[in-house]
Amino acid sequence: MIFATQRLLVHSFFLALLSCLFCLPAHAHKPSDSYLILRADQSGIHGQWDIALRDLDFAIGLDADGNGELTWDEVRSKHAEIAAYALARLKITAGDQQCPLKAGQQLIDQHSDGAYTVLMFDSTCDAEKIEVQYQLFFDLDTQHKGLLRLVNKDGVTATAIFSPELASQQFVLAEVSQWRQFSDYIIHGIWHIWIGYDHILFLLSLLLPAVLVLQAGRWQAAPGFKAAFVDVLKIVTAFTLAHSITLSLAALGVLALPSRLVESAIAASVVLAALNNLFPLFQGRRWLVAFAFGLIHGFGFASVLADLGLPQSALLLALVGFNLGVETGQLAIVAVFLPLAFLLRRQLLYQRLVLQAGSVLIILIALIWLMERAFNLKLIS
Repeated sequence: MIFATQRLLVHSFFLALLSCLFCLPAHAHKPSDSYLILRADQSGIHGQWDIALRDLDFAIGLDADGNGELTWDEVRSKHAEIAAYALARLKITAGDQQCPLKAGQQLIDQHSDGAYTVLMFDSTCDAEKIEVQYQLFFDLDTQHKGLLRLVNKDGVTATAIFSPELASQQFVLAEVSQWRQFSDYIIHGIWHIWIGYDHILFLLSLLLPAVLVLQAGRWQAAPGFKAAFVDVLKIVTAFTLAHSITLSLAALGVLALPSRLVESAIAASVVLAALNNLFPLFQGRRWLVAFAFGLIHGFGFASVLADLGLPQSALLLALVGFNLGVETGQLAIVAVFLPLAFLLRRQLLYQRLVLQAGSVLIILIALIWLMERAFNLKLIS
């Protein structure tokens, strides 16, 4: 009875996993983000806020003629409305006193996912401890994130991520330390791998056959846990080593690839990894696939660090912390997946539905990502 209940729970987990594949957003690697920089000096706090024009268009309407294309004149005519909308959703408090925010000039900049308005603002508020309350777009998009980079008077940088669940955070400017930066970047790395659906699907595509063996052209249950564990260990180690190399080189400015090429190649890697489950070509050598495409995924991770901004005062610690966070998030996924997959490996539910049907779904999703990224299309809103 207990075993039957456990098996039912395992079945339910994998059915839920498959159903979640239908819910993945089309733009897997660049969800809605804004980039907020606060610099504190003797005269107060000075801000720069990069906000996606596509998000602002949805929120307040920037496309005056409704032709689907934004012009500089259309954006410029809405500068006052953009500033009022954004600053009404940002609150900085020093002690019991709210810091008044005065809007400055607005510019346009390009990020990897499109055009952003750059809103400059200032406050004469001068304090060692501040509270930042962030509410931009949370009422419209619960997946939106605000990425904060805070630079204190000594030039030391702290980072934070705002979400609907963590919309208010406190910062003690004088206490920003390198070890605080290290822990911040660990959290950023964990969070990024958990919301990086393309990275997750690539990893899962390689892990799905780990509890099976190919015999006479058909997948069969692996005889023991040790073989499955060793296979997973080789895949995870190869992926980790590869993306660590390119993440470090790209973050340090040694190598650079166009964002569109990187994102397209990541989507292609998901397609090929899942396709190998249906037409096995690399059985026993999936770790080579993990290493080869892990090099590309590393450039994708580096783009996040570029958006957060690596603190020059703690460059190595931040880089190591982010990479450690990515590995921690990755291992958490493996720790949940592998035992459940091993328990279910003998069932047709796993061999047919999870492995085969799941791989087909992954291929379809990744093909949509590939077409969108390679040809700059928008197939799914």
